[in-house]
Amino acid sequence: MESTTAAVPALKRDPLGFTPGKLAMWLFLASDAMGFMGLIGAYMVARISSHDWQIPGRDPDFGIGLTAFMTFLLIVSSVTMVTALAAIQKGNRKGLLLWLGLTILGGLTFVGLQAYEWTHLIHAGLLPSKSNYAATFYTLTGFHGLHVSIGVVYLSCIWIRSKQGAYTAEKHSPVELVGLYWHFVDLVWIVLFTIIYLIPDAVK
Repeated sequence: MESTTAAVPALKRDPLGFTPGKLAMWLFLASDAMGFMGLIGAYMVARISSHDWQIPGRDPDFGIGLTAFMTFLLIVSSVTMVTALAAIQKGNRKGLLLWLGLTILGGLTFVGLQAYEWTHLIHAGLLPSKSNYAATFYTLTGFHGLHVSIGVVYLSCIWIRSKQGAYTAEKHSPVELVGLYWHFVDLVWIVLFTIIYLIPDAVK
């Protein structure tokens, strides 16, 4: 007897590249962006209403050169993330491991440099309770630093799964998702670097 059960057709990939996982990541990033926008808005209000706001570019205790290097480091890590994804799309697992590892190294270095900067500023007397400037500075950079730390853990988990051979040229959605998260974190830092270190120097 012939089976009357029709074969279920394979699901086609959305022409725009959206999958349930990618949609969920975009929704998460949108909600996270709102959190950053709220903090940035509070910073700008405090900045505009203050008559004696500290200017990072003119503060000897503020290593703007160091922070510029940190910004460059995150931009480079975005490039390595793109290269990692391109590698696995071609089925190059060794390339994926290499470039993911460099992305993780970039994130770890960023977090280490931020910890160094915070330690230096606290020893110089810039405590979070000292002023609205200090409070908003530590809140914004700390919230972002937390995201970078989470990103490093996330990337490390993907690297371990890559080492186990979990991803191929046909199946690598988790690599795309961690890439979206990492690019978001990098973009947010560029905005923070601009408003904290560059814009105050221009408006004074």
